[in-house]
Amino acid sequence: MATREVLSIGHPALREVAEPVAPADVTSPATQALIDDLIATMRHANGAGLAATQVGEPVRIAVMEVGDNPRYPYKPRIPLTVAINPVIEPLDDELVVINEGCLSVPLRGEVRRHVNVRVRYLDRDGGEHDEVIRGLTAATWQHECDHLDGVLFIDKVDDPTTLSTWDEYETHHRDAFVERITAFVGRVGS
Repeated sequence: MATREVLSIGHPALREVAEPVAPADVTSPATQALIDDLIATMRHANGAGLAATQVGEPVRIAVMEVGDNPRYPYKPRIPLTVAINPVIEPLDDELVVINEGCLSVPLRGEVRRHVNVRVRYLDRDGGEHDEVIRGLTAATWQHECDHLDGVLFIDKVDDPTTLSTWDEYETHHRDAFVERITAFVGRVGS
């Protein structure tokens, strides 16, 4: 297991559409090593998730995990999840505005995300999953799956005046966002 360099906005690999992993390759040593590296890199950077494209690997693999994360103390817990070839389907038109950040983009900004989604994916053992995900957890899934399609959260920011550096977010926007999103999490439960 090794930590890898997380690519920054402007690197062409972040704009590539990732290729599906062949089912026969899911349990291969190379795929398993990449998964281990993604987990180590995400944890090292205190991320809530990381897509393979963020480390320059154009394959449809993302990892997610939220515990006691200092970057996102308001996020509900997400057990370690490995999603191979994930597919997301919005279940309705309910949206929530989230002030998002990203390990590949040194900014935060407001993005509308679906509150209720269905996700289908393979886990690291090749097991099939079909789940309904809600709330901020659904937003994390959407963010990571966007990476696999070459999309960064800043592409979805409707109002560019909401963009800020992490320091300015902490100084001017964090408290209001955390108050609003904590109430949202209380309402939807995740």
